[in-house]
Amino acid sequence: MENNKNVFESKPVSYWIDSTKNTYYEPLDSDINVDVAVVGGGMAGITLSYLLKKRGLKVALIEAERIINGASGHTTAKITYQHNLIYDKLIRDFGKEKALQYFKANKYGAGLIEKFIKEMNIECDYLKEPAYVYTQSDNYADKVEDEVKAAKELGIDAKYCKDIPIPIDVKAAVKFENQAQFHPRKYLLALAEKIPGDGSFIFENTRAVDIKEGDVCEVITQNGKKVLASNVVIDTHFPFFDGKGFYFARMYAEKSYAIAVEAEHEFNGGMYINAETPVRSLRSQKCGDEDILIVGGENHKTGQDKHTNTHYENLFNFAKKTFGVKNVLYRWSTQDYVTLDDIPYIGHLTSKFKNIYVATGFKKWGMTNSTASAAIIADMITNGKSEYEDVFNPSRYTPSSTGRLFTVNMSVAKDYIKGKMEPADIVNNESKIKKGEAEIVEKNGKKYGAYRDIDGKLYEVDITCTHMGCELSWNEAEKTWDCPCHGSRFKYNGEVVEGPAFIPLKNYGEGDNNKDANVF
Repeated sequence: MENNKNVFESKPVSYWIDSTKNTYYEPLDSDINVDVAVVGGGMAGITLSYLLKKRGLKVALIEAERIINGASGHTTAKITYQHNLIYDKLIRDFGKEKALQYFKANKYGAGLIEKFIKEMNIECDYLKEPAYVYTQSDNYADKVEDEVKAAKELGIDAKYCKDIPIPIDVKAAVKFENQAQFHPRKYLLALAEKIPGDGSFIFENTRAVDIKEGDVCEVITQNGKKVLASNVVIDTHFPFFDGKGFYFARMYAEKSYAIAVEAEHEFNGGMYINAETPVRSLRSQKCGDEDILIVGGENHKTGQDKHTNTHYENLFNFAKKTFGVKNVLYRWSTQDYVTLDDIPYIGHLTSKFKNIYVATGFKKWGMTNSTASAAIIADMITNGKSEYEDVFNPSRYTPSSTGRLFTVNMSVAKDYIKGKMEPADIVNNESKIKKGEAEIVEKNGKKYGAYRDIDGKLYEVDITCTHMGCELSWNEAEKTWDCPCHGSRFKYNGEVVEGPAFIPLKNYGEGDNNKDANVF
């Protein structure tokens, strides 16, 4: 770790973002009329906008910050319909017909990515690789075998393995042939370039805050400008407009982490993830003339772990033990939303809305699920239906989700109450806050979040989440205040990093001007 100290102390940076150019699309500065408004500039929104424009529709894609800088720029970028151990569960919970829909939709999504890459000659490090789910636990060996049987029942080219091509001893593994990996930003930047023109647009730094429903909807942005459209698609990470769909109660946010390293020992190809926890995800990536190794995992619920650097250290120790590490090149984290039954919500926002759509809850499998969502919603808008829509219907009910609904919302309630009521020990005053660190400050019975930057300036913000009032927790690696209830994240100066919140935290200024504050 000592040789990589600077990487682990510096701000996390995604390899995908660092190795590609920035985008500079203008913000929306006047009201416009289009056929479809797409809110969210990640893989789902960009793919959908491209598909709709190809079908002759005028599209406006709006993004709160810069496109492809969210989850799509912080992924492990596996193009696979092997989504851990899912197909046996799908058959049990949904039946074979809907399990087949899920598989076919994601296989179609993977094929669509390959098709676009070939059609546009996109240089994005696209490489066919097998994908493995492995286990080192006796408790999961039978589950792996059940997954192989379920996959074969659905017609998937799956194989049961007792070993894998990398130096990890396993109890069992399932191998899917003909999966792929790529550089997601190189791919999506090429798609995005095809969207503007002929009445279609991309607008960055344009945050949507509300929708006025109607035959022609109005998407209202934070600066008051509007996009008027016959159809609206919410492709944001978390739906900024709920429409009484109660998405806040039907999803939860998870953080996961990745490091990119130069390994001492050769990596024999393939993509890997284990079935048990802690999660370990592996794949290689071309970086110049060299191959680097991307190691991911360490999932936990957003806002429930202050010491986030520990997760990077755990991934480093795993990589060092398994492959040896010459150098740590990058580290980054991402946030994913998980639905009650692990299947994304794709389709009409609720049964009430016939021209407002949503695509969210991709869990950790956004590359194929987001592409599939674009194809599904494009078909629903232009053809009235999609052959894959039933299994993803946001208004669906499955018996298995009932218990999880209770568990998820009890957890939210616990986090809410804990943040409001749990006492904390007073450490001293704010002068004790070190550079690069944050603490909770109490003044006149009210809590504030105090962070001192590397230059010694102190930033104080109200750490009550502006979404639904939960108390925020500090994230030491990203230097953000994170919400344990619904996953909103804020910079140390109060600016929104990601929603569902769109209102910044109240900022009480910079500088050491609160000498009487207590830190605890």
